[in-house]
Amino acid sequence: MSLPFLKFTKVYYTFSISLILAAVFCVLFFGLNFGIDFSGGSIIKVEFDSRPANDLIQKKLSNLDLGEITIQPAGEKDVILRIKEVGEEARQKIISRLNELSSLKELSFENIGPAIGRELRQKTITLIIVSLAALLLYISISFRKVSRPISSWQYGIISIVALTFDVLVTIGFFAVFGKFYNVQFNIPIITALLTILGYTINDKVIVFDRVRENLLRRASNDFKELVNKSLNETITRSFGTGTCSLLILAFIFFMGGETLKYFSLALIIGIVIGTYSSLFLAAPLLVSWLKWRQKRRG
Repeated sequence: MSLPFLKFTKVYYTFSISLILAAVFCVLFFGLNFGIDFSGGSIIKVEFDSRPANDLIQKKLSNLDLGEITIQPAGEKDVILRIKEVGEEARQKIISRLNELSSLKELSFENIGPAIGRELRQKTITLIIVSLAALLLYISISFRKVSRPISSWQYGIISIVALTFDVLVTIGFFAVFGKFYNVQFNIPIITALLTILGYTINDKVIVFDRVRENLLRRASNDFKELVNKSLNETITRSFGTGTCSLLILAFIFFMGGETLKYFSLALIIGIVIGTYSSLFLAAPLLVSWLKWRQKRRG
């Protein structure tokens, strides 16, 4: 027996629009707490004889007014520190404090200016736009044999709308995290967003591919019924795949250390939102698009 998922289309749209408005509000009014990758700052790389724990390093540097300190282990003994931009005097104090924990050798020190941060932000936006355009082309080509009742490029447009929803809502969450928990929006988060694009497009293709198969296998005048049938046939697989991914990411979030914590959190949010949008936003949009075209023609 098929469950009437599309019976609640208005509920899905109301919930989705509420999420979008909330995300836009948070981004506009809270802003994003950009890390030094985007806003500028200093990067210090040191090699310890015996690398101390991250929390010991954090505690040792806590009263030096370095802003948000990001500590990234590298290799067996190296540590990369990302802090607000500092001068030579502050740099010497940092090295001196760290040397109290364990003998070390400074490997590199560099300042990233705001101009580089602005350029990186522009490149990030360009990269996301190019990725969305490539996905649109991919969907259009993959579904080129399906021309009824909607064209292949329309599957692509709906996919891009749903993917934009996935990314925007995830960014909205990080605007909140940045405002209230001082979480930085940095390169690992951007990497997670691009990963979300790749992961959730797979979910949408699975649903759309089942719609395509049902269209080719049997003629049906009721497109809504056919899409609902396709949802029933794919929902278990989508939830199963998403749940397995979330279990692994939850383990990384709690056990993977500070470096991977917010990268995995971004993926957790993105996969939850992406699974929802694949099943309860992208699929209903197929039916709504067809109804809109028929109404326009009529």
